[in-house]
Amino acid sequence: MVYRIGEGWRPSLAQMEQALDAERFVPCGASQEKAIGWVEPRGEAHGPLIEAVNGQRILKLKIETKGVPGSIVTRKAKERSAVIETTEGRKPGKKEMKEIKEDVKMSLMPMAFSQEASVLVWIDPDTHWMVMDAGSQAKADEVVTMLVKSFAGLNLTLINTQMSPQSAMASWLMTQESPAAFSVDRECELKAADESKSVVRYVRHPLDTDEVKHHVEGGKLPTRLALTWQGRVSFVLTEALQLKKITFLEVVFEATSTEKDEGFDADVALATGELSKLLPDLLEALGGEMALG
Repeated sequence: MVYRIGEGWRPSLAQMEQALDAERFVPCGASQEKAIGWVEPRGEAHGPLIEAVNGQRILKLKIETKGVPGSIVTRKAKERSAVIETTEGRKPGKKEMKEIKEDVKMSLMPMAFSQEASVLVWIDPDTHWMVMDAGSQAKADEVVTMLVKSFAGLNLTLINTQMSPQSAMASWLMTQESPAAFSVDRECELKAADESKSVVRYVRHPLDTDEVKHHVEGGKLPTRLALTWQGRVSFVLTEALQLKKITFLEVVFEATSTEKDEGFDADVALATGELSKLLPDLLEALGGEMALG
């Protein structure tokens, strides 16, 4: 997901490090359901919370959640309710049952398994882009909230284009012409806009066919379309202007080194190097970025 950073926000690396340290990740306590904070992108304990590679800045947000299955809470609460009925000769009311459930949940929380997730954030100081690898808008919103909380004066807006991705994808499928610098691959999802919400999915299937054109003409609009940029990077574009299933093709590795470089810096340099060229071409294919305000 790509965001535009508002004008006037240009902190130094030292200032960013200090701001992130105030929101450093602390694991969940015994009865805590959720913990969120910044961790070392390189994965080395006590390392910096922001890394600079080829002028690009990389951050990593960690999210830990703990939960007790609702079915267990309900069963335990019923057991407690039965004990009260037996010993006190009364049935707990709605409010009391709610309190019992909450108490059961808190008592079981220390034994609950935790789930961890992390989101990498890439800030390009030159283009004023902020790109994150969040898989959903809900996760992205959490990251944006933490960024704005951590950095005073930071303003973020989702990139908006003159032509909607859906309109553009429909046009490419109808005309069977790919936009400049891109080729249409063999994966697509079409969804009806009417009450039926019917969906047609193509996987490993040619899309330059009359059948696909007829679906689009009949009102089924593309929600996902697989594309390849310059024969170097394959991805799936969504109607919300998200890039999913990003794959760097073999030619990228051949061009960067005779042997595939390994390690954090090489990965960052490769990914940001390719995407910083791909994104302007994609925005151009969608009619350019819409001016703010």
